[in-house]
Amino acid sequence: MNRYPLWKYAIIVIALLIGAIYALPNLFGEAPAVQVSAGKATVRVDASTVTRVEQALSSAAIKPSALTLEGTSVRARFEDTDTQLKARDAIDRALNPDRNDPSHVVALNLVPRTPAWLAALGARPMYLGLDLRGGVHFMLQVDMRAALERRADVYAGDLRTALREKNIRHGGVVRNGQTVELRVRDEATRNAVVDLVRAQFADLVLAEAPDGGDIRITATLRPEAARAVQEQALKQNITTLHNRINELGVAEPVIQQQGADRIVVQLPGVQDTAKAKDILGRTATLEVRLVDESADGQAAERGTGPVPFGSERYLERSGRAVIVKREVLLTGENLTDAQAGFDGQTHEAAVHLTLDGKGSRIFRDVTRENVGKRMAIILFEKGKGEVVTAPVIRTEIGGGRVQISGAMTTMEANDTALLLRAGSLAAPMEIIEERTIGPSLGAENIAKGFNSVTWGFVVVAVFMCVYYMLFGVFSAIALGFNVLMLIAVLSMLQATLTLPGMAAMALALGMAIDANVLINERVREELRRGASPQTAINAGYDSAWATILDSNITSLIAGVALLLFGSGPVRGFAVVHCLGILTSIFSAVFFSRGLVNLWYGRQKKLKTLSIGTVWRPGDAGAPAKAD
Repeated sequence: MNRYPLWKYAIIVIALLIGAIYALPNLFGEAPAVQVSAGKATVRVDASTVTRVEQALSSAAIKPSALTLEGTSVRARFEDTDTQLKARDAIDRALNPDRNDPSHVVALNLVPRTPAWLAALGARPMYLGLDLRGGVHFMLQVDMRAALERRADVYAGDLRTALREKNIRHGGVVRNGQTVELRVRDEATRNAVVDLVRAQFADLVLAEAPDGGDIRITATLRPEAARAVQEQALKQNITTLHNRINELGVAEPVIQQQGADRIVVQLPGVQDTAKAKDILGRTATLEVRLVDESADGQAAERGTGPVPFGSERYLERSGRAVIVKREVLLTGENLTDAQAGFDGQTHEAAVHLTLDGKGSRIFRDVTRENVGKRMAIILFEKGKGEVVTAPVIRTEIGGGRVQISGAMTTMEANDTALLLRAGSLAAPMEIIEERTIGPSLGAENIAKGFNSVTWGFVVVAVFMCVYYMLFGVFSAIALGFNVLMLIAVLSMLQATLTLPGMAAMALALGMAIDANVLINERVREELRRGASPQTAINAGYDSAWATILDSNITSLIAGVALLLFGSGPVRGFAVVHCLGILTSIFSAVFFSRGLVNLWYGRQKKLKTLSIGTVWRPGDAGAPAKAD
């Protein structure tokens, strides 16, 4: 009746071992470290970078406790913060000889002290939020006026092109602030312009006014279209920030919208505010231009002549000069996707690009008119441009799908695709609020949160042991198992633990013990009715199960609602709350009954249960069938 089959005990033992292994890394804490990542999108961090960092530390007589290459960054771990600061300076001097044009980002960070054997098993500690780990917090103001002006620039160019295709003569198209102004000489031309705008530019509203002998037509974005532009600019900026910060390897950065024109950025573990600002400012802009194939341009490319008027000089990755025309044909805003692949005919490595509608039209016209000439794709970072690739145009390319191939390896194709996908900011941003939370304050918050959970657990365990005797001991062990499983699951999911999350963990203890209270009271109730101890155990667990399930499902619904509709700290609370409910069901019902069955299940002539005092209704004071 009260015996578990062997496979159920096997599940409990396996769950206990897995929980212990994956919860263990959280006990080792974090160590100060220096993290090296690419300061430019064209710089690669690999094994050679590890060697350079190792040599820099060796020359400064600094020995790291660990030096590893993790993804796209190198991390050097040290025993104390003083050594960390000295190492940061030594590495920075070695990797960035030109302070005005740094090629690498050398930042202070915190990394786990997890032993190698645990890391080999994939066991990693939970991510800690800004309030527990320390780090930097920024609030960025997006310049929506600039976003609208940039969109007006796009409309001015599109309108100019459309008028040329329709052979409509005009007195010039210019952008004036957030509006586009057009001058025409007569009524017939005015009507043609109005018909064209209504047919092809539905988001524009026209207004007319006399201007000497001409008619001035002013085009303005509709309010709903302006709002859409602002929303898209905010989303694009958030995406770009994600791309840049993810390259640095910051654990669980928070990048989210606040209000209509602000973005909140939190970088846990990053203590260097200046470096964090540098990361946020590393936003690349892509431009497509034609290479200057004139005799003067080729002479300048060879270094035997000056750069012609109307052209500029940029360098490729190899250091070779390329002379390009100033006219910008396309920007990163016209690029919707870039993926590495292979040429279908030559099977060489290639990059496949996808352009939006406007970009497709421009690219078709440019390639049709410049077959046999070179076209340069230039990446701008911090005002400095570098030629990513300069392929020869073989034929007219339409349909919005472009292939770049020739003389590149698979790795170079992947790198080029990553650069092209990186995108640019849709509107400039300004930091209007910044603050740094030091690791000491984070450690203090961790200590307070840990103490609250520990003391809550101890008080609950003592109460259960006193009130329910041996069954209270079983409940306390099950509660400890629940905490172990909750920490292990959070670590396996690499969830971010914050102060609200620790509050949810303390709440989970109370909810988990509530299930054991229900079970113990149901067992007592069966004993009051005169049931035998074995029957009381079986009936108590069976009858309590439905109530436990109902109460936990209602709590889970509330937690899921917080998870879906909440944000920031609320979501952190909801994640721990929901996981705590699931682990408490397993520990309170399955695990605790396994302990009870293991202790009492094989006692055939069981006469009493150690479950505290069991009073029958009307009894003067004699307990029934209890120790």
